[in-house]
Amino acid sequence: MTRLFNDPAQFADEMIEGFAAASSRWVRAAPGGVIRSTRSAEPTVAVVIGGGSGHYPAFGGLVGQGLAHGAAMGNLFASPAASQVHAIAAAVDRGRGVLLSYGNYAGDVLHFDQAQERLRAEGHDVRTVAVTDDIWSAPRDRIEQRRGIAGDLAVFKTAGAAAEDGYDLDGVERVARLANHRTRSFGVAFTGCTLPGADAPLFTVPEGRMAVGLGIHGEPGIDEVDVPSADGLAELFVTKLLEEVPDGVDLDGARVVPLLNGLGGVKYEELFVVYRAVHRLLAARGLVVVEPEVGELCTSFDMAGCSLTLLWLDDELERLWRAPADAPAFRKGSPAPQDQLEIVEMPDVATGAHDSAPIPDAAPASRAAAVRIAAALDAVAFELDRAADELGRIDRIAGDGDHGIGMQRGSRAAGEAARAAAEAGAGARTTLERAGAAWSDRAGGTSGAIWGELLRTLGAALGDDRSIAAADVAAGVVAAKDAVMAYGKAKVGDKTMVDAIVPFADELAASAGAGRLATSWRLATDRAEAAAQGTAALAATLGRARSHGDKSIGTPDPGAVSFALVCSTVHGVLETTKEQ
Repeated sequence: MTRLFNDPAQFADEMIEGFAAASSRWVRAAPGGVIRSTRSAEPTVAVVIGGGSGHYPAFGGLVGQGLAHGAAMGNLFASPAASQVHAIAAAVDRGRGVLLSYGNYAGDVLHFDQAQERLRAEGHDVRTVAVTDDIWSAPRDRIEQRRGIAGDLAVFKTAGAAAEDGYDLDGVERVARLANHRTRSFGVAFTGCTLPGADAPLFTVPEGRMAVGLGIHGEPGIDEVDVPSADGLAELFVTKLLEEVPDGVDLDGARVVPLLNGLGGVKYEELFVVYRAVHRLLAARGLVVVEPEVGELCTSFDMAGCSLTLLWLDDELERLWRAPADAPAFRKGSPAPQDQLEIVEMPDVATGAHDSAPIPDAAPASRAAAVRIAAALDAVAFELDRAADELGRIDRIAGDGDHGIGMQRGSRAAGEAARAAAEAGAGARTTLERAGAAWSDRAGGTSGAIWGELLRTLGAALGDDRSIAAADVAAGVVAAKDAVMAYGKAKVGDKTMVDAIVPFADELAASAGAGRLATSWRLATDRAEAAAQGTAALAATLGRARSHGDKSIGTPDPGAVSFALVCSTVHGVLETTKEQ
């Protein structure tokens, strides 16, 4: 379990502050994460990596010469917000472009893509390579759906070395894609991990059994077998990974980099015993082992488990893998000295920057609506705080268990932002836009991105310059539904929040013109609650739960349940106001 913490909600922020203070030779804190504290004489392509906290040395520990230029660091097991990615990338781009790279998870894709769009609109040349090394998370014919685990390091290292060597952005992107294509990983666990403040691990494994095919966010394994000996585990790793040799690799005399990764609760000595057998097995199959790594490379808090990654080399990748690197948690060779950056105050371009913009003029009726919106979001934050543990429990069945925490953080931030905007005289649009930005920034993850988009779209439909009728709210909710479906690519039946949003929006649109908004909202909420409970009969097909879809049958989708709870809470606020 995680024993040392203060306020669990502040754990990631305090961890990043301590890490930056302890690693100032390599990194400095920046809005959104960390960036290098050194700079090369000549500008290079900037490699920006990132993901949720809880995986050290990923991601901040891999920032340094010959590796990444910056890391966007999200909350525990939650992707960084788009504003964080944008801030880090903007801070390190020296005019030669930016490569974004991260593990292929739904929330990371949404936030990194949003940041990429914003950066490109500002004139930055930006490319993206999502890492897809985990062979158990999707079949080979759907390799683009695989998630990224410890193979991140292989992609980050080769891309960083290419940038250091002076490659242009096309070349760095090409190398990263090649490394990703030639990287395969497979992981197992003996116990789950426990988040700070939690009283139970995200999943459990029976004594004497081993979870096979796990992720790095507390997702349970895809299969379960008896715990083998160290040699038996090595045999399992090597056999499975050799069944997945990438296209274009000739096994006869092939060169390979093995990365034996501890997930947090397995001792280095145990890893060395396993690696002893891995090394012998690879050699026995005629493979040439090149500069292996054994240790904690991408962890999952205190999870007792390990993974094996194989990076299949060609001449270029071998040269880049062997190239010098100097980061807090990864060092190789002897890099040339670089100048230490002068410590200057950085502009606050990340979380909270949207609050400093001037409040636009608003009609009196819209300002009055904004006060009710702020009250509703305060009530939502209160109810989601009460429900956080249960939402997390539901999410642990097939996901990573962080949904309750993410909704808790996001709704608190949204309520505070809405209240501040309303008190400053903002109208409905500005209040909802600031609430949406705050929710997305603070929650991170898929739910943060989706709720941010939902609130921003609803705000755009309501405006600041007019009174708001029930039909306007209904039209705004329909627009928000459409935006969420386009943004997250989910449809009804995928076992997501969309399963509750669609019937809610449809019912509200059908009944809003017939009477009070509160009455129509109650009818729509009934539909959403029924639909949310109905997701228990579905298997998950999207998100982190996708790899464990059948395990989710019998349990409703946490995103749909939390959406229905938000709707019910807002109805209670509407009943106490004079909405027509």
